[in-house]
Amino acid sequence: MAQFSSPSFSSPGFADTKPHYHILDGLRGVAALTVVWFHIFEAFATSHLDQQINHGYLAVDFFFILSGFVMGYAYDDRWKTMKVKEFFWRRLIRLHPMVVMGTLIGAIMFYFQGCPAWDVSKISVAMLLVATVISALLIPATPGTEIRGVGEMFPLNGPSWSLFFEYIGNILYALFIRKLPTKALRVLVILAGLGLSAFAIWGPYGDLCVGFSLTGDNMLGGTLRLLFSFSAGLLMSLIFKPIRIKGAFWIGGLGIIILSAIPRIGGGEHLWMNGLYDTLCVLAVFPLLVYLGASGQTTDKITTRLCKFLGDISYPLYMVHYPFIYLYYAWVKNENLTFAQSLPGALTLFFGSVVLAFLCMKLYDGPVRKRLSKRFLHRS
Repeated sequence: MAQFSSPSFSSPGFADTKPHYHILDGLRGVAALTVVWFHIFEAFATSHLDQQINHGYLAVDFFFILSGFVMGYAYDDRWKTMKVKEFFWRRLIRLHPMVVMGTLIGAIMFYFQGCPAWDVSKISVAMLLVATVISALLIPATPGTEIRGVGEMFPLNGPSWSLFFEYIGNILYALFIRKLPTKALRVLVILAGLGLSAFAIWGPYGDLCVGFSLTGDNMLGGTLRLLFSFSAGLLMSLIFKPIRIKGAFWIGGLGIIILSAIPRIGGGEHLWMNGLYDTLCVLAVFPLLVYLGASGQTTDKITTRLCKFLGDISYPLYMVHYPFIYLYYAWVKNENLTFAQSLPGALTLFFGSVVLAFLCMKLYDGPVRKRLSKRFLHRS
């Protein structure tokens, strides 16, 4: 297996001590930034058809591919000495503190988010407390019983749905997928890719913006997104052979931004066209971007520091920004604002979320994970 081009060791952005790819860190951060803007523009969309930064939801598929790739690198050679219990502890310590933080921020802000789309005044404090505990444990709410009333698995912090699937991916990896021969893993990737393609092209939505609810279509789509992207990342980590590439971070970062910003293709009359676009992005372009990012190396201090910063804040940013999206959405709807009128608020949300993510990484996530590692990992 190839070594990292520019090795460095664990920072608050990583739980493990193996060196990692700087450029992949940076690309993960760029993808997280596009997710924030995708969610900001949700306040002005009537459906997926007119959403700006239209394909920002595909960042989740990029995250899953990255997760599988890094998982294979970080853990595949440890299983001779590492037990499944230790692996689960490592993943819980890496991921769950920010799940809890995102939930708490969402609970604190819940009663400030009232708008015509959801009436928070009808929710009692007791109901909010129950929802907080459930969400902090990453237990999804069923449609019709969650407190916001829009069908989300995690109404206090919507993006937690992808962590729910990430946990499933981790469990499948530890108990099943890591044991597959490379040929069998290839078959799994091909079959999952075919299923994902069929869902995107011929499915009910013409896109892959699914997984956030416990409805049948969402669970099927979310499962296919996880199975293909996570397994494809694992397969890439096994067969990866780097090539020489200059400017990999800038090429990959620009690619992610452009792919996310492409308008909806085909409209409501030709849903299959947008589904085909999503399929090509996930099955072909994203693996290529990960390959280029893993092959490249940072050669100057500015790019190295930028990639490190983006990598460090990427996960905290993903997990803390959405409660403020609820607040922004309510403000826009209550005041009937245009995007131009709300731009100061949108910019405050964006940059404020970045600052909050940095503070969470420095003051909460890093210290908590370090303490939990000392407490539990040495016993595994």
